[in-house]
Amino acid sequence: MRDLNNTHMPENVFWGKDALLKNAVELLSLGNKCLILTGGSSARLSGALDDAEKVLKEIGVEYEIFSKVGPNPLLSVCHEAGKTANEINADFIFGIGGGSVLDAAKAVAIYAANPDLKPEDIYIRTYKYSPLPVALVGTTSGTGSEVTGVSVLTNDATGRKKSISGVDCYAKLVFADHRYTASMPRSVAISTGLDAFSHAVEGWFAPKMQESVKIFAIKGLPLIWSGLCSFANGDDCDENLIESMYYGSLYAGLVINTCGTAFPHPLGYVLTENYGVPHGQACAAFLPAFFERASVYAPEKLYELEKLLDSDKDEIIRVLKALSVTKDIIISAEQAKKFAERWEDAIPKNFAASPGGLTPEEAARLLVLNIS
Repeated sequence: MRDLNNTHMPENVFWGKDALLKNAVELLSLGNKCLILTGGSSARLSGALDDAEKVLKEIGVEYEIFSKVGPNPLLSVCHEAGKTANEINADFIFGIGGGSVLDAAKAVAIYAANPDLKPEDIYIRTYKYSPLPVALVGTTSGTGSEVTGVSVLTNDATGRKKSISGVDCYAKLVFADHRYTASMPRSVAISTGLDAFSHAVEGWFAPKMQESVKIFAIKGLPLIWSGLCSFANGDDCDENLIESMYYGSLYAGLVINTCGTAFPHPLGYVLTENYGVPHGQACAAFLPAFFERASVYAPEKLYELEKLLDSDKDEIIRVLKALSVTKDIIISAEQAKKFAERWEDAIPKNFAASPGGLTPEEAARLLVLNIS
């Protein structure tokens, strides 16, 4: 278990406008050939892929593009990309996209260096060769994957999301430029913003929260919260909002990198896997219950958070519900009990990290009460 006073962050992160354009020469430290990993269209629409191709040509780094990564990245796709990187003798992986692409890039780097691994072997967490180095450019404002040593992957066989984490899951280089998030559709901006808010809030109440990390939460939470309030009010996405949400999501990523997440995340997986609810929306569906439990089990922390956001618990819950897309989902008690079976043999550490803890039985009740 990581020591409570240990904040591990072995990355070189370039923040701000033109971060990639001004610092592309740093990529030469990773090698002379890369596999660019992207999803559907966001990498190109955001301008990030165009900028990446431009600078790679300028500094003489060869590249090929793998563009098959979808939402909630599948093990099979990551494995295929790793095989491609190995076949072209790539020196590093360059992930450009939203959280799914960034998470996938970390897994692809492991598969690329270890071509004998089968897809599910990545969960065993032992392999012969160190992963290829990874560079990342984010195009959404949610996961904070740029700055975490975590990769959330979907097992093809079970359809369930499961994360890997460790020093092997950190990027070597990150180019963090909010301008690449400007092309996000409003719905994506809201969902990823809710994801970032979940990260920061869940970390705020976590047992692993420490003063050095709390600084990131204090910096990021008001940025994200002001953005969510603007969305709830129907405001347009101007550059100030885009900038606040993106850098707020990175601060939130720095929070969960040490603190981890609480029960809204594993409960949210149920909605994503079974009802297709976007990840951020799925996690946020359980934040009202999380705040209610915090009021009982961690009232002092809640009061401090309310002061930071200049909003009380009821107002926070009102905004979260106004941005929700889960209102039409109905989960029966019988269905909820079935979903909760996944937690009976191994209670997630996320449950223990929640105010008051959480049992599988309580989780099943929350699936019913918060969704139906």
